[in-house]
Amino acid sequence: MSISVFQDPLLKGLFGDPEVAAAFDAEATLARYNLVEMALARGAESVGLVPKGAADAICAMLERFRPDMADLAAGTVKDGIPLPRYVAQIKAAAGENARYVHLGSTSQDIMDTALALTLVEVNNLFDARLIDILSKLQALARAHGSRSMMGRTRMQAALSITVADRLREWSLPLERQRERLVRLRPRLEIVQFGGPVGTRRGWNGHGDAIATHMAGTLGLADPGAAWHTARDGLGAYVGWLTQISAALGKIGEDVFLMAQQGIGEIRLAGGGASSAMAHKKNPIDGELLVTLARFNAAQLGGFAQSLMHEQERSGVSWALEWMILPQMCAATGASLLTGSRLLSAIEQMGAPEGTVLDGAT
Repeated sequence: MSISVFQDPLLKGLFGDPEVAAAFDAEATLARYNLVEMALARGAESVGLVPKGAADAICAMLERFRPDMADLAAGTVKDGIPLPRYVAQIKAAAGENARYVHLGSTSQDIMDTALALTLVEVNNLFDARLIDILSKLQALARAHGSRSMMGRTRMQAALSITVADRLREWSLPLERQRERLVRLRPRLEIVQFGGPVGTRRGWNGHGDAIATHMAGTLGLADPGAAWHTARDGLGAYVGWLTQISAALGKIGEDVFLMAQQGIGEIRLAGGGASSAMAHKKNPIDGELLVTLARFNAAQLGGFAQSLMHEQERSGVSWALEWMILPQMCAATGASLLTGSRLLSAIEQMGAPEGTVLDGAT
């Protein structure tokens, strides 16, 4: 078994999300560094700090630049972050224009802005998948909503409900979280630009203008100040990731309870075979949704530890964030894929049409 189930050759088909993995891939991240450096060059050009010819040459170089990965890896061990060696490489590639490269910026400006671009891609994926899941829930309600089923409180038979009642419990939290994502995105998809200590001083007083220009070039917002140590937006975001996983975990848990032998309130297509008991059909996707929800819930406390960035920059908290945030996104992506697959596998919910359940027996 590999260190991460999200990338293990045997397990990534179960836990993995190829699209989220691709968004956080090292080559994709480095390509975003190039985009941010290009935006910086253009922003500095817009206020007269970089000649147009130099900005053109730097951008042309960055469009084709491919870093020496072995050198970056060695530099990261030495410096604790990849940016110093990356900047050294692009300065060398810029030749006579090297003095205009990475002008007055700091490593965190580039890395955090690249993260914001990654989250744009990831959030687009998540929103599209939520739309898909909500559509499938609506289809299930149309197909099976009028059927009866037993409502259960504290896992005991209580009173009769309809399938539509149960599906509404599944849908509403996801609808609310989709609306919440719309409100969260402007706090996340923002340029990072503050310079060495996050004040935006320097650049002959043009720091704000450069940041605004960069944001426009990259399709991000300018929050008006650096957020080097103010990670509350990301803190809200991981809370959202946990809520999505939990809402899907509730669906998974309900499904595997409904599928218990002797209850049989749901029929699923697909696998779930046992190596020892041929009569069993395990509700794998339901179980996986609960596992992923519990994983993200466990990571939430770890991420909270990363929110405390001492003084003007932290080497500790920032690195902890790198360890946790991508895995939470991977788990959320896997939850959304699994939830969609599970809903597609539902062939029947509830009792046959016309059946009335009177209550607990």
